[in-house]
Amino acid sequence: MQTQILERMESDVRTYSRSFPVVFTKAKNARLTDEDGRQYIDFLAGAGTLNYGHNNPEIKQALLEYLAEDNIIHGLDFFTAAKRRYLEALEEIILKPRGLDYKVQFPGPTGTNAVEAAIRLARNAKGRHNIVTFTNGFHGVTMGALATTGNRKFREATGGVPTVGGSFLPYDGYLGDGTNTLDYFEKLLSDKSGGLDVPAGVIVETVQGEGGINACGTEWLKRLEQICRAHDILLIVDDIQAGCGRTGKFFSFEHAGVVPDIVTNSKSLSGLGLPFSQVLMRPELDVWKPGQYNGTFRGFALAFTTAAAALETFWRDDSFAKEVQRKGEIVAERFQRIATWIGEQGIEASERGRGLMRGIDVGTGEIADKITHKAFENGLVIETSGQDGEVVKCLCPLTIPEEDLREGLDILERSAKDALS
Repeated sequence: MQTQILERMESDVRTYSRSFPVVFTKAKNARLTDEDGRQYIDFLAGAGTLNYGHNNPEIKQALLEYLAEDNIIHGLDFFTAAKRRYLEALEEIILKPRGLDYKVQFPGPTGTNAVEAAIRLARNAKGRHNIVTFTNGFHGVTMGALATTGNRKFREATGGVPTVGGSFLPYDGYLGDGTNTLDYFEKLLSDKSGGLDVPAGVIVETVQGEGGINACGTEWLKRLEQICRAHDILLIVDDIQAGCGRTGKFFSFEHAGVVPDIVTNSKSLSGLGLPFSQVLMRPELDVWKPGQYNGTFRGFALAFTTAAAALETFWRDDSFAKEVQRKGEIVAERFQRIATWIGEQGIEASERGRGLMRGIDVGTGEIADKITHKAFENGLVIETSGQDGEVVKCLCPLTIPEEDLREGLDILERSAKDALS
């Protein structure tokens, strides 16, 4: 397997190729194939970018047909037929059935672009600078988004340039099961000497992906919304990894019945792994002046096309969501069994997550790495997350066939026992 030029020329900043040091050539749904012909079950799915699997046939066909007709590919923020088709699908299939009324901004190709736009919009709309964020949150690595990202590894990579504009508060469960961390937030807001500048917005993941698959409680999220309403603070839900069906509903906040002021989406939004992001905002928050937030790649028509096809294929009714929830229960049950076995070896472990966004906390990154490295040897691509990489994390395609799902779980269970016995 020829990797010399890849290792020699690509920057040392690369990560996934260190954990999975083979050359991949083909992929279909939940299976990857390397250039030696070996297949791997994929529990990574582009870090949550391939919810509908690799090369989904319906979505890919829409792209091929669009390309074959010399349609617009790059369109800045021109009006295009591809953009119109996407917005029609978004409104009719996603927003209207959920009673949501949002305007849409296309800020650029990536999730961090969406977060940058969302926090800047909140500041612009409220005339305040501060953004409240939460421990273990991850919102991107551009400077504005980085100011709301907790992980020290990313924050220390600025060369000493300070990240400003974010105030960190404890996420649900951060101080243990007996403490409601929002008591602290309310106390600070009510105390003029508490040191917290009244924020323009609060940004939150309902399930923290990179932070270790920490799922906030639905009552906690409802109370957070109530606090924001009472203090004229905008609620921003970062649904970049947890959205597009990953938790068992299209938007992860649907489980709690809240209605955010602003929502960010990316990753699986395009449906086929193409770069695409959006910001959803209540119409009255659209205070942008023309060109005030700009970018060359705001009109990527290929992503509009595949995103529309994904919505039309999977979200016209609730059958797909129910299937994701069913598969999520399979993973939860097996992860609990694996965690119980690990506990019997004298290592504290626990299962966590929602839908098909699941993890096993094994306490340390060293233990998690042993398990995932053994899993890769056995034909499973799976990564870790958390502050120390201590959580073995399942982000398999939502479309994964049940036989592949169960085989992948078998591999993971066997690998944990091989690594820790």
